[in-house]
Amino acid sequence: MVSGIEEIAPKVSVVVGAYNHKNYISKCLDSILMQQVTFSFEIILGEDASSDGTREICKAYAEKHSDKIKLFLRSRKDVIYINGNPTGRYNFIENLKACTGTYIALCDGDDYWKDPYKLQKQVQLLENNSNLIACHHWQYIAIEKEGSFVEVEAPSKGHGYFSQTVASVKNIFANQVRMKTRTVMFRNIIDDDFFPHWFYKVAFGDVPLSFLLGKHGDFGFIDEPMAVYRQTNSGISTTGLEELGKKKFKVQHFKNWIQIWDYADKFYGFKYHKEATETVVEFYKTITDNLPNTINSFIKVLYYNIFNRSLPFRLKIASSKWIILYYRKKLGYKLKRKLTTS
Repeated sequence: MVSGIEEIAPKVSVVVGAYNHKNYISKCLDSILMQQVTFSFEIILGEDASSDGTREICKAYAEKHSDKIKLFLRSRKDVIYINGNPTGRYNFIENLKACTGTYIALCDGDDYWKDPYKLQKQVQLLENNSNLIACHHWQYIAIEKEGSFVEVEAPSKGHGYFSQTVASVKNIFANQVRMKTRTVMFRNIIDDDFFPHWFYKVAFGDVPLSFLLGKHGDFGFIDEPMAVYRQTNSGISTTGLEELGKKKFKVQHFKNWIQIWDYADKFYGFKYHKEATETVVEFYKTITDNLPNTINSFIKVLYYNIFNRSLPFRLKIASSKWIILYYRKKLGYKLKRKLTTS
């Protein structure tokens, strides 16, 4: 109670993580502030101690829109390092914990929304379907051309597009659907026990969040491109690309995905292990495509599968067989001789 008047919690909390987004954060915030809704919403803006002037822009917006924006000024001393790289994971988790809305929507500071009725449509879908824990929609992609960003249609095949109106976590395990951060809204079930220990260790946060939400319901889909993913090549998904080169980067990138699927597999008590294994084999296909066709590569991949993955051995037999058969086909007699003499 404040001055005898009961405070009414917002219907939606929009979480925005900002770090070195000086050239993009204004468009992101404006696209949220333009939302046409029949309910109240708040913007949880977490600024992660940028070095490019983003913090000053965020402060100005928070001052101008103090009725909507709650600004949290983070410190780099709290940054969570994953695989030796600084991430925005701490900022993201703390932003979620600060949400007071019934629903939570996400938008990174370098992305933005296109449809002024996006929040209204998503709230209506969740209000009308109690079986849904979350809903999402499709997107555009903004690519850089000659110094400016141009919006293009996002490719759907192999990029997580799922035309069915409802998906389950089984579809997530089968890698048939991906809920893009800027497109998702979910029920606010965040509490101190929501995030397992492994969420602080894995390289990416969006798919792991989907796995966590999937314990509580299905995922609705609105087949409209209501948001824009800005490809700046500076996010966590491209960390290490310049240092490693394309092939080594892809190997590490898909090892990160294998780790996520393994943690999720255990999180669900191996209920969807068949789907998880089929997806992991697809990840291995990309890994092997980016390695030399040598016995040394075979040994490294098989060793990783058997000794570096945290699953029980019996649950890694299928993927081990695939690796052996793949390299046997590629290397033929050399591998057969290696296997029979070792």
